[in-house]
Amino acid sequence: MSYTYRLHPLTKQDYDEAYQWYEEQQKGLGERFIKAIRKKIEEIALQPEVYGRKSNKMFREAEVDIFPYLIVYKVNKLTQEIYISSIHHTRKHPRKKYRKG
Repeated sequence: MSYTYRLHPLTKQDYDEAYQWYEEQQKGLGERFIKAIRKKIEEIALQPEVYGRKSNKMFREAEVDIFPYLIVYKVNKLTQEIYISSIHHTRKHPRKKYRKG
């Protein structure tokens, strides 16, 4: 069974900025970025506990294929909801990927 998900309010902004940057680098690259993010979110929704916990024990991290991004999230088993804290570029400061909702 697939979990539902919700995004931290600033996560959408991060996602949109990354899309714009990639699209400016090469036409169509932003679309490839979006597809990679959506694919990873779908994988997380189907099997949220596959991806491990890293430094912050409350959050899990899933690497996005091809792009240097992590999807940082928490799982609520009771409500079967995934809370996506951030779509985090791996070169940014690691503490900025943990947002509370």
